[in-house]
Amino acid sequence: MLSIVRKAAKPASVSRLINHATVLRSVKPVTITAHRRYMDDAVKAEKETITKLLYNIGSRKEVEQYLRHFSSVESQKFAVIKVGGAVLTDELETLASALTFLNRVGLYPIVLHGAGPQLNKLLEEAKIEPQYEEGIRITDPQTLEIARKVFLAENTKLVDALERHGTRARPIPGGVFVADYLDKEKYGYVGQITSVNKDMIESSIRAGALPILTSLAETPTGQILNVNADVAAAELATVLEPLKIVFLNEKNGLYHGVTGKKIDVINLDEEYEDLLKEPWVKYGTKLKIRQCKELLDGLPRSSSVAIISAGHLHKELFTDSGAGTLIRRGHKLFKYDTLDQVDPDKIRRIMEAEDPSVQSGESSVASYLRSLQQKNVSIYTDEPGQVLAIVTKDPKDPSKPAVLEKLLTSKTAVLNNVPENLWSSIRKDNDSLTWSLDAKLKDGNLDPSWHFERADGSLKNQKDGSTTFFYGIQDTEKIRETLNNISSAKTPTGTRSYSTFQYMSRRGYASASGKAKNVGLIGARGYTGRELINLINNHPHLNLTHVSSRELEGKPLEGYSKADLTYCNLKPTDLKAQEEVDAWVLALPNGICSPFVNQITDDVKQGKSTEKVLVDLSADYRFDNTWTYGLPEFNRENIKGANRIANPGCYATGAQLSLRPLLPFFDEYSAPTVFGVSGYSGAGTKPSSKNDPEFLRDNIIPYSLTNHIHEREVSYQLGKTVNFIPHVASWFQGIALTVNVPLSKTMTGEDIKSIYEEFYKGEQLVKVLESGEPLVRDNAGKHYVRVGGFNVHPDGRRAVITTTIDNLLKGAATQAVQNLNISLGFDEYAGIPTN
Repeated sequence: MLSIVRKAAKPASVSRLINHATVLRSVKPVTITAHRRYMDDAVKAEKETITKLLYNIGSRKEVEQYLRHFSSVESQKFAVIKVGGAVLTDELETLASALTFLNRVGLYPIVLHGAGPQLNKLLEEAKIEPQYEEGIRITDPQTLEIARKVFLAENTKLVDALERHGTRARPIPGGVFVADYLDKEKYGYVGQITSVNKDMIESSIRAGALPILTSLAETPTGQILNVNADVAAAELATVLEPLKIVFLNEKNGLYHGVTGKKIDVINLDEEYEDLLKEPWVKYGTKLKIRQCKELLDGLPRSSSVAIISAGHLHKELFTDSGAGTLIRRGHKLFKYDTLDQVDPDKIRRIMEAEDPSVQSGESSVASYLRSLQQKNVSIYTDEPGQVLAIVTKDPKDPSKPAVLEKLLTSKTAVLNNVPENLWSSIRKDNDSLTWSLDAKLKDGNLDPSWHFERADGSLKNQKDGSTTFFYGIQDTEKIRETLNNISSAKTPTGTRSYSTFQYMSRRGYASASGKAKNVGLIGARGYTGRELINLINNHPHLNLTHVSSRELEGKPLEGYSKADLTYCNLKPTDLKAQEEVDAWVLALPNGICSPFVNQITDDVKQGKSTEKVLVDLSADYRFDNTWTYGLPEFNRENIKGANRIANPGCYATGAQLSLRPLLPFFDEYSAPTVFGVSGYSGAGTKPSSKNDPEFLRDNIIPYSLTNHIHEREVSYQLGKTVNFIPHVASWFQGIALTVNVPLSKTMTGEDIKSIYEEFYKGEQLVKVLESGEPLVRDNAGKHYVRVGGFNVHPDGRRAVITTTIDNLLKGAATQAVQNLNISLGFDEYAGIPTN
């Protein structure tokens, strides 16, 4: 639904906010020796002052929330702002004030400007009529010469305006975009961007200056080409993946062609197809919406496009209400009218992650779900499980207002305005509604003002401090009756919970079906094979039907109590006959399993076998994009239903779990280093010095000091270079990792710890320590990873994290069972001891 009303905010101009703060810049230090300290204090005080002034346009919570959000990424990933040429002519000082404002709170937007109106004016004066083909300006040599002069002049004008405001800016009129001719015969000197050079942008930011770009591009041989500024901004955003892409225009957004009202929000996943069918969506509006869709489809879901005027830029960025038109992918919403329609484990996952009463033990998910069975219920949730709303109606009296019993939302969902989309659906389905907010939840993810602004009225309970809200109840007597009933009724435990913080919503999947699945194990002789057999023996939904080992062929399988099995020696061609098998686990050395994989694939193609789930524990397919990488904590959505899963390596699992939360804060110029020490079970059962207890006694052996397979695996999966130095020690199982991470920004140990706590909240197989460093002996035989340490160098730019993981369990067998569970549709942790 279009035109979702975003939260109203207090008006305030950017220039007025900046002027209030400039007094800090006018004060001079008293002595030379105190100059540096004074300037540092002045900059800090100025930032604090401007932050406080932001409270004039929104609540303190809103402002601080968005500041933290924008500051959580590298500087160049905050925002790309495209400035139309008309803005440079008509709103130059307003624009300079807005950009200065962002810079004073420590943000570095990347500004790219056009110059269309200015170019048209000079072409007219030169008596050159602009020519267009399919909306693209035809650029001949004379037009290009004028365009270059115009861009240089406008670029200098904006840089000068910023520096008059005391903001450092660097003109970058060229050198960023590399292009080829779009079609030289048809369009002349018009470019199609082929690559983006980030060096000049990053150099500007490192020097503390805002980068100011034009859309001029160059061929590899140096020929200047003209590129549409909107196109250039989209290409830049595709490379940088910023949180915000802002298109500044003088209209302050997109407008509905029939009502004439500004469109506040467009959720592309929900609205795109229907929106393009609207008769008023045509020409420039249709083109802009299509461009935004194409751009956002290639960016992280956290990215969004804002179309806004310069004067309202601060309000768009720092309030829930915004000011212009916000375009985002959003999340598809689902509505269920009975409990049978929705996976109860999905409700459980959200409630366990976001419901304080469940987390504190005051109530249980099971008891709450039972209470819903006697009510008419509507359940709303989104695709990734970041929001949940439960609305009930009295089956005996349909005339009573509906009751919003639960509204749970993660912080990530709030930052992406998902609750607004959810509320729109609830409001459309319910003419009248009541809901309550506990006093103790005033610090939840949704600001209390959010509830007041969506209600027609409210009543505070003086006994417990809770507030009851309502809308759509017109009759005064009915309002009194409704509020009295709610006030006198005892609030059901856990039915008024709104949220606690969760960094990312990522939990296990579950199946409503309890039908067991059969698993075959190829390579059952090794340590990992033995652990897999133990796990499957205690699994409620998995049965082991085949154990294959060349060395143990014909011997009885010991330690498996569900059935009497004998080791066999399966060949690749034997597998198609084993139709009862639903999944094969390949626990073979590196380079051995491809004949099995190829044979199964061919058998399926030829119709000789049904499709099977394959989980490969070797490194053979971890770099193959046709396989799904099986690290559930980061890739659950893709593992669900996958039939080719590459189980990560033991070191690689521990290293990624150690590094992933800090990925946005990696120093671009200095790679992290992982120092790993493993017990000798990691060297396998084939005799060698690395698994000889006598040789390892009082010893530690470094090996594969560069280019280890897990070094390549971690670097490949994270998209960043990571150094890895492995060692083997005298204990049997368990890995200790000491991880050194150079940081892109100054942080404290408490900052680091908070990031890990938030990132792994709700994860049952990752334990973040309150204090101290994890020990191998405490984690051996456990199915989870323990992360701790969280030390930071005194300069604040280097963090050290320590991690322990059992190489045979979470580093191999346990993770394989996680992947089987998710792929086959069971609860992710079924059969896995999580305590």
